Amino acid sequence: MKTNSLTKKLSVLIITLDEEEHLNALLSDLDFADEIVIVDSFSTDNTEIISKSFSKVKFIQNRFENFSKQRNFAISQSKNDWILFLDADERLTPELKNEIIETLHNNHYYSAYFFERIFMFENTILKYSGNQTDKIFRLFDKNFVRYDERRLVHEKLIVNGKIGFLKNKLIHYSYASYRDYKEKIILYGKFKAKEKFIKKIKPTFLHQLLHPTYNFIYNYVIRLGILDGKKGIIICYLNAYSITVRYRELKKLWSQN
Repeated sequence: MKTNSLTKKLSVLIITLDEEEHLNALLSDLDFADEIVIVDSFSTDNTEIISKSFSKVKFIQNRFENFSKQRNFAISQSKNDWILFLDADERLTPELKNEIIETLHNNHYYSAYFFERIFMFENTILKYSGNQTDKIFRLFDKNFVRYDERRLVHEKLIVNGKIGFLKNKLIHYSYASYRDYKEKIILYGKFKAKEKFIKKIKPTFLHQLLHPTYNFIYNYVIRLGILDGKKGIIICYLNAYSITVRYRELKKLWSQN
């Protein structure tokens, strides 16, 4: 592992809520960062205690409204221009760490970089089911980016400048258990419902019936979820269920207003 002698100083940002099971492993691996900013949504577990046990961590609590606003708030709290934004359930490989350091040494052209991700189902890789092309912005210069606050979930980073790609992949431990993943996708479904309500989109019977069905078939058949066996069925079902939640919650919002 290369030592940290970055020409560009780096802030690692993490937003958290009850992430005690992930934080030790994640924070122990961020020795190359100049600072680590954790923006917490008032966790009730040991997230704060674990975070403050690491000397580079600046721990801030901020009321959570939605993912995009929380990410933009975290960016505003960083002291360095270059940002590495990580979720608590993501992990860097040694190769990816080296590539990040080399990129910060050598970059003269790009404002932001895409990372590809490896989706972990419990402790094994899920190869298909729509996850084989998963990519996300994780490294960027904050002077040229902003999260679109019209997106409440599945955040979109608006980049003013050239975009690069890193070769090595980020490991995403998204699926720890059926219950945890289901709670996550229900939360996402509710935020997507709010997005559509703000846009004045009304749910129809066809939305509620066809969109979840299409999503399942697309990911299970076209995106080869069938090759992931039982795990593919579970993930494709839960992702489709999130769409069912979306339209159910959207219908509630319209009936309440």
